[in-house]
Amino acid sequence: MGEILAIGLTHYPPLAWRDENMAMIMDRMLQNPRLPARLRTPEGWPPPMREEWGNDHATAAAARHRADLLQWFRHQRAAIDEFKPDLVVIWGDDQYENFKEDVIPPYCVCAYEGVDFSPPAGNIWNETAEQKYHMTGHPAAAKFLAGGLLDAGFDTAYAYRPLHNPLGHAFGNAILYLDYDRRGFQHAVVPFAINCYGRRVIAHKGGLPTFHNPPAEAQLDPPSPGPQRLFDLGSATAKILLESDWRVVLMASSSWSHAFLTAKNHFLYPDTAADRALYEALQAGDYEVWRSYPLSAIEDSGQQEVLNWMCLAGALSYLNRKPAEIDFITTWVLNSNKCFLIA
Repeated sequence: MGEILAIGLTHYPPLAWRDENMAMIMDRMLQNPRLPARLRTPEGWPPPMREEWGNDHATAAAARHRADLLQWFRHQRAAIDEFKPDLVVIWGDDQYENFKEDVIPPYCVCAYEGVDFSPPAGNIWNETAEQKYHMTGHPAAAKFLAGGLLDAGFDTAYAYRPLHNPLGHAFGNAILYLDYDRRGFQHAVVPFAINCYGRRVIAHKGGLPTFHNPPAEAQLDPPSPGPQRLFDLGSATAKILLESDWRVVLMASSSWSHAFLTAKNHFLYPDTAADRALYEALQAGDYEVWRSYPLSAIEDSGQQEVLNWMCLAGALSYLNRKPAEIDFITTWVLNSNKCFLIA
């Protein structure tokens, strides 16, 4: 019988940037020509948002944010190393990186032997694109999982090699941040790609909103899989892997609501109230709140990437396990709220 450790973390791209650049997404959102005049300068922002921005372009806030995130990454890395997994399954979103116009699967198990990938440009480690990192895969476990999901009624795509990008940043950043201190990450990884961006994965190329000539509603893409389906997918994943002989880390990689996806907040700040409601339900082990959460609420609150965590919540529900450790880290100006979990 297998054993499972559950981990939830973020792949927040600005963590790879320097503190003085961490608010660059906010800078981009302030260029929105439809932004109300009162919100174009800090004088019109909510007081806590002004305080976080400060008089240094949020540089001090970024340093504090980095410290909070790194404390968790180092703690989780120690827990993973102590667990000694045979493999790490990462649920992460593909943002128009590997899957593009040729195919957008609802979800895909990547049965790679291994891939080499580069760190992000302009990174905090001063590493160049020529610096390659190697992710070792686990094809046997990936095929076992894909086959078990197909047998369980989930029409699961699988792949033996990448299409366009060797490793999307939801997976690559998770590895790089767990190895922030550059000791090496020796654990085998099975990327499990989720189409979180749904209606905007092609229309927005899985990225920031288009302010000039934005796509009309009819030009948007079909939706992502719904929360209930992904919750059940996570539950089935835990069941299948428990029936193996492997020690497995099941990991969700994403931030929660994103400012650049939250139209009702003029793309300036995340939906903290909606995130907090999900956090409190997760903390309490009230998984029905998660399974019944509508996709419309996900999209309205800019929580598309929470769909990765729907899989993790489903796994925890099947395991009848509450988080042993959990934290919710918020921000007004650094684009996205983050949750960290060990269970």
